[in-house]
Amino acid sequence: MDIQALSEKFGVNAERKQDGGFPVFEKNIRGKRVLLVADRTTEQFLPSVKGIVERNAAESAAFVLPSPEPVADEETVKRVVEAGRTYDYLLAVGAGTLNDLCKYAGFLTHTPSGVFATAPSMDGFTSGVTPLIEKGFKITRNAQTVSDVLMDFDVLCRAPRIMIGAGVGDILAKYCCLTDWRISSFLTGETVNEEAYSLMHQAVCACDASLEQLLRGEAEGVQKLMDALLISGYSMVIAGNSRPASGAEHHMSHFLEMDFLRRGERIPLHGVKVGLGTMVSLYLYHTLARRPSFAGKERVRAAAEHLPASEYAENILAQFACPTRFSQLGVSRETVRTMFFEAYKIRDRFTVLTLYCTRGLMTEAVADELLERFY
Repeated sequence: MDIQALSEKFGVNAERKQDGGFPVFEKNIRGKRVLLVADRTTEQFLPSVKGIVERNAAESAAFVLPSPEPVADEETVKRVVEAGRTYDYLLAVGAGTLNDLCKYAGFLTHTPSGVFATAPSMDGFTSGVTPLIEKGFKITRNAQTVSDVLMDFDVLCRAPRIMIGAGVGDILAKYCCLTDWRISSFLTGETVNEEAYSLMHQAVCACDASLEQLLRGEAEGVQKLMDALLISGYSMVIAGNSRPASGAEHHMSHFLEMDFLRRGERIPLHGVKVGLGTMVSLYLYHTLARRPSFAGKERVRAAAEHLPASEYAENILAQFACPTRFSQLGVSRETVRTMFFEAYKIRDRFTVLTLYCTRGLMTEAVADELLERFY
């Protein structure tokens, strides 16, 4: 699939650095007032793009959030909105949270935004929604799709290994969430958007096929990962929601994220938590044969036949230095046990976890089995 043509279809300039610049982006910001938004971790990358902006913008400045790992909560959103109020364009210099903050601040102020990607660590670059923390709860708000995604593969290939692993975790998760979507059509009558489903599935398979290159640190592997991450956003736009990109594995991640927030602890990378949830979802699908019967069981089992084994995801993620046990995140055993029974309530969306919890399959014995395997 041609990522450039696909991006143009959705009105996004997904541009790779060439000859020291980003010609299309430079044309887009010519004569505008541009604010670069970074944090204490990503401010090191400001020089990579600051000169390009200064040569083309009528006015530019940098706004650096004081935290090395900001959270997209009400207060931080307010700070970005206030900082960007007099500017025509917001450019996030970073990845997940900074992109989310600029997309949402731009949405609130009717200001275009873009991102200079510093790591291939998550799939929200091109989505039209933003996950936020409001009153301690993880929610998803409508935002805007970025105008530009700027990719310097010298920067992306040097991203910390675990951040690349987080991106891989977010992509491997699509195997599960797409299957969640399909089984929901069998069991609840939910409509599957076949265009979004097919686009996301093709991207996951292409990325999976290039994992060996990615593990070797080759640029082509990073490019395939970035393609899949961008396509994830486009599939969400087509579907009109996050269904093609988020299922039980994301609900487990969100459940844990709120636990970290309640405890005032640093939140592990989104894709790291999602990767662990992916391992659990794959295990739940592949062990359905020995679970009690329920209406539609054979159709669900058939839909899950194509899924990779939980051990496959575990092996891949371990090679990217990602945690493969929940205990490695610093979360309690009891919290993880509760997650198995409660995380499906995070969203009104049928998933493999919903199946287990509403069909009597998630027993104390099964929870013990999962804890033994994944904690």
